[in-house]
Amino acid sequence: MKNLAESLLTVKAVKIQPYQPFTWASGWTSPFYCDNRKLISYPEIRDYLKVKIAGLIFDKYPECEGIAGVATGAIPISAIVADTMGLPYVYIRSAQKDHGTKNLIEGELLGNNYVIIEDLVSTGGSSIKALNALREKGCNVLGMIALFTYGFPQAVKTFQDAGCELTTVTDYEELSKTAVSEGYIKPGDQAVLDDWRTHPDTWQAPRK
Repeated sequence: MKNLAESLLTVKAVKIQPYQPFTWASGWTSPFYCDNRKLISYPEIRDYLKVKIAGLIFDKYPECEGIAGVATGAIPISAIVADTMGLPYVYIRSAQKDHGTKNLIEGELLGNNYVIIEDLVSTGGSSIKALNALREKGCNVLGMIALFTYGFPQAVKTFQDAGCELTTVTDYEELSKTAVSEGYIKPGDQAVLDDWRTHPDTWQAPRK
């Protein structure tokens, strides 16, 4: 395996549809969709990710005492990483349960210094919500590690304003470069993708 970008393309976790765009949860229209959930079906990719992410945490945050995964996409990988490192684990819901214990954070917070694992960062809104949930419980969030980010300026600012360091295994630039070199992006579509990247909040699909 050369890198995560290549794996995402190989397992068809990335869809590029310049003329039939997707609508994200944020309401943005996009010609590009990345579904990291497909990665958990492949043992070789799981092994790569758990070793890669655990290594990043060992190097950057040796004081880490626990791992938190962001529901739902990051739950499988973050749980595997916590198990690999022998650390306590929790996951953070997108919204508080409306029944039972009404938890937002599932599991026991054992320790103070946590690293959050996210599957994908677009606008950064859901990631920061998870960050705030841990901080409200008195935890010190050392940083966040995501499998993939689009690298939008809006998201960069969101993380800066929140005072949280974001590290990613791969990003849009690397994925786009790999897609071009491997022939996943059709001639002419690159210009559409570049146009979308410059103003994703107002972009509209071009006519054929």
